[in-house]
Amino acid sequence: MPIDFLYERLATELGDAIERGSLRPGARLPSVRRLAEDRALSIATVVQAYTVLEGTGLIEARPKSGFFVRRPTVDGAVPRPPRKSVTPTRPAMTDGLARLFVALRDPGLVPLAAAYLDPATLRVAALNRIASTLAREVSTLGSRDDTPPGLITLRRALARRSVSWGAALGEDDFVCTIGATEAITLALRATTRAGDAVAVESPTYFGILQAIESLGLKAVEVPSHPRTGIDLAALHDALRATPIRAIAAMPTAANPLGSIMPDDAKAELYALAVRHDVPVIEDDVYGELCFDGTRPRPLKAFDRDGRVLLCGSVSKTLAPGYRVGWIAPGRYQDDVERLKFSQSLACPTLPGMAVAEMLASGGYDRHLRRLRREVAGQVARYREEVLARFPDGTRVSAPRGGFVLWIELPPEVDAMVLQERALARGVAIAPGPIFSARQQRFTSCFRMSCGQALTPRVTGALDLLAHLSHDLATRGARAHRGSA
Repeated sequence: MPIDFLYERLATELGDAIERGSLRPGARLPSVRRLAEDRALSIATVVQAYTVLEGTGLIEARPKSGFFVRRPTVDGAVPRPPRKSVTPTRPAMTDGLARLFVALRDPGLVPLAAAYLDPATLRVAALNRIASTLAREVSTLGSRDDTPPGLITLRRALARRSVSWGAALGEDDFVCTIGATEAITLALRATTRAGDAVAVESPTYFGILQAIESLGLKAVEVPSHPRTGIDLAALHDALRATPIRAIAAMPTAANPLGSIMPDDAKAELYALAVRHDVPVIEDDVYGELCFDGTRPRPLKAFDRDGRVLLCGSVSKTLAPGYRVGWIAPGRYQDDVERLKFSQSLACPTLPGMAVAEMLASGGYDRHLRRLRREVAGQVARYREEVLARFPDGTRVSAPRGGFVLWIELPPEVDAMVLQERALARGVAIAPGPIFSARQQRFTSCFRMSCGQALTPRVTGALDLLAHLSHDLATRGARAHRGSA
């Protein structure tokens, strides 16, 4: 298989060194930070290379000690399975995630952590007017539950819109949910059992990891490319070497990288799922927010046997507080409907009716056209501001959709420390380690939401983050020189 990515080249180089004896059994490998600095690589690249070597059995991680070359087995050979594998990991609540949850409840903070758009860019007021009219005119509204599959007007509106997605689903193919989070949880419950492994992109949205953790599942992390999404070669290796029961992915405008899989890659992803007979849980919440003005086809459009479970909501485009979501679960329809009934019985009727009317109107598409332009411009401006302010060596993603940036700081900067110090000064960010099931990954990265207008308050927050990053980088470099 051709080597296309830096982490693969590094893993191969180190693997060859181990097999030649240049790195002997029991030897400690350079720290992630040291190797990244010596080779002018990113922390993420080194971590991914070490993960590949760990999966092949050549090295092992020792808590609080680092990575070491594994000692020979009793027959004198260093174990090296023929296929790459990533050890399934149970996600856990971290300090960074706990601080993030607290920050979400504090309106006094500058909200650069949570992926929400400024209310001024949404259609909440128009939606509220629709809801108000419905509440006055429909006297029986709220008198009964809309049990699964849910509100028929919403499902009909979704079915009509699915034609423009290239998926052409029917109203009976949808189940209404309380936001996309419930949809993803239902998809995981329908396709897995406690103890199973789920393949996820790395980095991936922390909400997916929390859902995996809450259900007693484990995550197998697969590297993701910042432009084209999940690494299909690495996914293929993981599927061959590890018992994976489901794949959870964001093919369109992935969070946090903003990547968009090309159609041929989506087709290949679906073919891999068929070949290994695993379902794919598709998180499509950012599908309508691509910067080029198009609406890429979801993976569901390639589905021929019902193994793709499409999850979506209006939380990123219309009104997060309405909590209106859906799932098109394919062959898992009966299971999802049963689980939905047992989990939350039904969805609130009034928000669903209001969203259904908005989706069916031409006003929603006009809103999306305007919103895409505004979001694309705002993300570009945020990116320019970050590159102008932050320390030399900072890398910033160039997303193709969504409204978050993935920022990689110099290796001396600990993102968890940055989060803690920024919170103390009134600014909230999402540190990189919470986007991985393994806390030692993405330690110098953080995700920034670009959903708020660049007011003086926000630019002041960027100045603060830049100042803190410079300070941490300088202190880290001094400490490194002192210990050398």
